[in-house]
Amino acid sequence: MKDKQKNNKKLSIGQLGCGYWGPNLVRNLTAIDQISKLTVCDTNAEMLKKAATKFPGIETTHSPDKILNDPSIDAVVLALPAAMHYQYAKAALLKKKHILVEKPLATSVKEAKNLIQTAKDNNCILMVGHTFIFNMAVQQIKKYIDDGDLGDIYYIFSQRLNLGRVRQDVNAMWNLAPHDISIILYWLGEQPTKVKAKGQSFLQEGIDDLVFLHLDFPSGKSAHIHVTWLDPLKTRKVIIVGSRKMVVYDDVSTDRKIMVYDKGIDKTLQNNLKHEIYDYASFQLKNRVGDIIIPKIDFKEPLALECQHFVDCILKNEKPITDGISGLYVVDILEKAQKNLNKTL
Repeated sequence: MKDKQKNNKKLSIGQLGCGYWGPNLVRNLTAIDQISKLTVCDTNAEMLKKAATKFPGIETTHSPDKILNDPSIDAVVLALPAAMHYQYAKAALLKKKHILVEKPLATSVKEAKNLIQTAKDNNCILMVGHTFIFNMAVQQIKKYIDDGDLGDIYYIFSQRLNLGRVRQDVNAMWNLAPHDISIILYWLGEQPTKVKAKGQSFLQEGIDDLVFLHLDFPSGKSAHIHVTWLDPLKTRKVIIVGSRKMVVYDDVSTDRKIMVYDKGIDKTLQNNLKHEIYDYASFQLKNRVGDIIIPKIDFKEPLALECQHFVDCILKNEKPITDGISGLYVVDILEKAQKNLNKTL
């Protein structure tokens, strides 16, 4: 009976920030049955007016304190610039409110660790908005990897390119790469031992518009990430190369989000060799070409699944898939990469 009562509870949610990404969160949060009230805060009066017009059931305020100090509000969704994440996430946790923080969790490892500890001390759910983890295509590729369908993973190459939206508060890496990093860590289930980054700024001095990241993992796998907001084509593509099969994940495609290539290069011993000491010439490399498979994906909006997962974790007192630790791992890589970028300034 106690569990049933817990599941029937409805939540009051406060959202801080209703700018570029905020309206998408409002749209999805207002569609969740277990949310009885949504209070949205933004200092921009025009933004709030638009939100209230489009979603007439919400309450609005210009004051973050009204949300943070309201004991009836159970949880806070944070959609503010990255530099403000730590301040307001910690304030919400200290008020014993569960928190969903848009990526990145924080702007430093120290801040991320502090938020994790604060959430633990106050018995609160801390979740990070790594939305692509809730993407059905990303989850399908995770299954391919875990089931061994691709064989041994050699490397992953990820591109996230577009013309705009240019930011002034963070560089292209902090703005775009959290998506790719979180996906790669989710797929591989390990942290890199080496992080390298190279960037260039063209539009604003000291803010990299173009960044290349290189990650080396303990298992021998590697990942290469290319991000920019200064490219003529909108590209969100990841290539996973395995010893048995290869996968191309194209998030921009409407009908071919995943293409599985049953092809590769096999390395086999020559049949006439009987001794046990082999050199380079002892092996034959042979191209293997098979079918191309385009699996049907039962697609649901990732952000809707993310918001529902946050609510479910609160009501069931469960750890989120994208918890504070996963957010910390992403910030750790970004921080190490930023040190590389700083050396090139």
